[in-house]
Amino acid sequence: MSLRQLPARRGIVVELGRNALSSSDLTAKWKPTRCRNSGEQVATAAHIAARLSVSIRVGVEGACWVHVHTRAGRGPAMTASTYPVWGWGGPDQEPDPAVLEALAPVAQALLGFDLQAPERPAPLRPLPVPRQAAPALLAAIASQEPLDRARHGLGRAYGDLIRGVRGRIDHPPDLVLRPRAEAEVAAVLDWCGQAQVAVVPFGGGTSVVGGVEPAVGDRFVGVAALDLGALAGVAEVDPVSRAARVLAGTTGPELEAALGHHGLTLRFFPQSFERSTVGGWLATRAAGHFATGATHVDDLVEAVRLITPAGVWASRRLPASGAGPSPDRLALGSEGTLGVITEAWLRVRPRPTSRTGTVVAFGSFSAGAEAVRAIVQAGLAPATCRLVDATEATLTGTLASGEAALLVGFEAAGRPPPDAELAAAVALAQDAGGRLVPEQAGAAAADAWRGSFRRAPYLREQLVLLGVLVETFETAVTWDRLEELVDQVTEATRAALAQVCGAGTVTCRLTHAYPDGAAPYFTVLAPARRGSELCQWAEVKAAAAEAVLAAGGTITHHHAVGREHRPWYERQRPGPFGLALAAAKAAVDPAGVLNPGVLLPA
Repeated sequence: MSLRQLPARRGIVVELGRNALSSSDLTAKWKPTRCRNSGEQVATAAHIAARLSVSIRVGVEGACWVHVHTRAGRGPAMTASTYPVWGWGGPDQEPDPAVLEALAPVAQALLGFDLQAPERPAPLRPLPVPRQAAPALLAAIASQEPLDRARHGLGRAYGDLIRGVRGRIDHPPDLVLRPRAEAEVAAVLDWCGQAQVAVVPFGGGTSVVGGVEPAVGDRFVGVAALDLGALAGVAEVDPVSRAARVLAGTTGPELEAALGHHGLTLRFFPQSFERSTVGGWLATRAAGHFATGATHVDDLVEAVRLITPAGVWASRRLPASGAGPSPDRLALGSEGTLGVITEAWLRVRPRPTSRTGTVVAFGSFSAGAEAVRAIVQAGLAPATCRLVDATEATLTGTLASGEAALLVGFEAAGRPPPDAELAAAVALAQDAGGRLVPEQAGAAAADAWRGSFRRAPYLREQLVLLGVLVETFETAVTWDRLEELVDQVTEATRAALAQVCGAGTVTCRLTHAYPDGAAPYFTVLAPARRGSELCQWAEVKAAAAEAVLAAGGTITHHHAVGREHRPWYERQRPGPFGLALAAAKAAVDPAGVLNPGVLLPA
């Protein structure tokens, strides 16, 4: 591709650690060849950064690498844009072709394989004529507008992104229904059951495992997406018990804003936080950003309420109960197959008043893992205890030393800063062979990692448009099998990438730590063949999933089962439990209309 077509008036910004310099500053300091246009400025900046052995963030009018985003008001919006169908952000965050041109040489240098010219998203292909229309009773909450149907036909997995960019919606719903009250949810389920219309509950649409795609088979006369967005808000706060009653369609930012008025927080921040909803968290047994303690949403649920075709499923508010199998536990992770979650009582806590943290470097990932195990088995509960392998540390700008990085941090509410806990964790890490990163460099490293985590969905869009296969998968395993699992899964995935893509990179980090094990999270980056991406990823994913199960891991730690993971989930779960789950579904959903094909065969 030619970068010389970029308008020379655009300014390039390069950030080295915490210090921002313009490309003209760098040119004056290092005196490279004169830059004739902004494309050469980017290349020059990358070259200088490489000489300095630091990771860089390059920007064009507010965009940056490793984290690229665009500012509002950067130019007129494309009225025919399909970005609302497949994109992560708002209209002002759609990838800019000029930003992609600037990003390409930097990304190519970091990834080590050739990228392609930026792909222009295709117009939305005509959708099939809807097979069903809403009855008069539901007409006020129904939509059959093509863009609305398309938006509810995809999640946010790599394959969804590819199909969305190409304007290809394989399984659009016939209609979208937005209930405003539980009575309307019940009315939807009544109609769908009688008319044999499948219904797919839809929250923020962030599923990466096919959980919201209406691929329900051919035994139904239609399919409706049930968008819970109108059932949103914090309905009640109990400050005495520290719990809040939250409606299912509430997004993460809406929840935290409402709880903030009471000085409270749920302390649950998944990477999808800005888009995903409380109902989606519960339905998929999501996990938040915090590494230890109450990090799975299971631990935060006091009571849950669902509407099922058989009636209302509402558990009692209790701090704990030993009364038989838990109705909450059965509802959590049911992924819309047993009922529609409409609200829940969630355990909240005071907002933290102090935080402290640092970064420890390790010569190997396995040494860092031993440090994590020592920390959690010592009874410490860091809010952050994230181990990033050397490759990912380099790509994200966390460390440029070729070492793995352990980001460890503690927080406290209403008590002295947790400096003693941090000191104890650092001592254990050093005993395991860790090197404490100096304070200023450690703060910069932590900032770089935090930024990469928050902006990863946006960067992925940009890399996909540049022809990069980029996706993630995760698992969990006990400590005695962790090293073997990481090695075997990494090796199997790399071999699949070499065979299918000809090249590629696999990185690993530990996202969550428990006294008895940890959750490895893998990222795949490889050259894609345009037009073959879905087949390429399917082969790589299958190889990775087989390796995960063979090494004793779970098919998912927090991404849920959906349709994509079901073949491996069926092998992981006990056979009799599968029978019990099928019987439970038959009891509460006798017509089988709730999210067919998820967890169980359609």
